[in-house]
Amino acid sequence: MPDTKEQFEKVISICRELYAKKLKDYGPSWRIMRPMSVTDQIFIKANRIRSLETKGIRMVDEGIRPEFIAIVNYGIIGLIQLALGYADTTDITDEEALSLYDKYMTQTKELMYAKNHDYDEAWRSMRISSYTDLILMKLYRTKQIESHGGETLVSEGVDANYMDMVNYALFGLIKLEYGE
Repeated sequence: MPDTKEQFEKVISICRELYAKKLKDYGPSWRIMRPMSVTDQIFIKANRIRSLETKGIRMVDEGIRPEFIAIVNYGIIGLIQLALGYADTTDITDEEALSLYDKYMTQTKELMYAKNHDYDEAWRSMRISSYTDLILMKLYRTKQIESHGGETLVSEGVDANYMDMVNYALFGLIKLEYGE
């Protein structure tokens, strides 16, 4: 697992760096997004990845990698929005937004390390396209939970689904960055 931790830290730093740069450009303008809108934004990104995987042709000069980065960052934004609720304005500073990113990324990463231990790094034998499918499945689950007002009978909530989506996207980034 030492390689895994190092690889995770590397791809997380790539995602965080882009998040920080976008904060400089836009500030935390995403604070106005309701969690359902964040879910839909992640859906757009995952659907584009699947489209690129199945068609093999892209019309816009961005590939799969930036979409996985966006899923990671929107997943963390989703966790922040669930915790704080959405706002009518950008009610936090860039520094607070970075601190919250780090807090929720740490929680998400710790969940992955625990699951990775129990599953014995099975994700390494999976195809990137399977991560895409799993993210899309988690999105449909999340939309269903959201349509029920966040209530579940026996399933994990929206937050756990966001964390899983982030981790699947990080797996994809690791494979893209380091190879199969």
